[in-house]
Amino acid sequence: MCHAEGMAHDWLELTRRSSFASHRLIGWIYWDPRAIELYAQLGIPNGTGYYVASRAAPLLPAGHQAVSAAFYSIHPKFIEFAVTLAEQHASWSDISAVRNQAVGEGLRQYVPEICNELESMRDELWRVADSLPESGRVCFAAHRQAPRVEDGLVSAWLAVNCIREWRGDTHFAVLTSEDISRVQAGILHDAHLNYGGWIAQSRGADVEAITQAFADLESRGLAEGGVVSTAGLAVRELIEERTNELTQRAWQSFGYDNTERFLNMVEPIGERLMKRIDDTAGPNWMPAARERRP
Repeated sequence: MCHAEGMAHDWLELTRRSSFASHRLIGWIYWDPRAIELYAQLGIPNGTGYYVASRAAPLLPAGHQAVSAAFYSIHPKFIEFAVTLAEQHASWSDISAVRNQAVGEGLRQYVPEICNELESMRDELWRVADSLPESGRVCFAAHRQAPRVEDGLVSAWLAVNCIREWRGDTHFAVLTSEDISRVQAGILHDAHLNYGGWIAQSRGADVEAITQAFADLESRGLAEGGVVSTAGLAVRELIEERTNELTQRAWQSFGYDNTERFLNMVEPIGERLMKRIDDTAGPNWMPAARERRP
């Protein structure tokens, strides 16, 4: 892509839209009943801990502390439980394989109209993923290092997931640079989306942890009376903007025409994939793929 092309388009807005669309294209699989069924068939009772084990699969050999560090905002004890349970019954490659099987089945069943187009982007998507710097981005690097699959559709989806995890690692680095703790990340994201106090609790924070997190935010002028303040919301917005600034290089590398093709493909079916989560798990999960509430 030439420099002029990079200057001609609003890449921050294209990055925001592409990242949001990527969350929707990827996120449904973590609550998909078929995926959890296949995971349970590996011997994991009731498929418990599927989200953690399937998302972190290539990183599981590093142990639960590494997974907890990579996931940033989920309670370490839940990570430890899910990782330990998975390790007792299956290899990380087995877990990846059943997740990938469910991805292929699900995409072809739920959004068949995008399958050929998405598969046609496989090589370009992997070109982008292979070009991104891995420094400080452990979850991304683990996914990129995993063996590539033969199913072209699933392979394209996995490339998008790599780019998405690269953004996630970058976002967590920005949170770290702002000295935002695990629980505070959930609190600020909740306020950013106007979720009503659900996100931090859903990630395992108890009342004491939330109280302590708010006390620290209040001491920094980012909350008042147990509510994120205008200053706190501004910090969370700045974190989002900084994440977009740092990750626009991925979509610039993909190129304007490819990015527009990707958006024209995924944005129209995004709500359908989110409805999969709503129907199977409820309307709150995968907050990164949801619009701000009034």
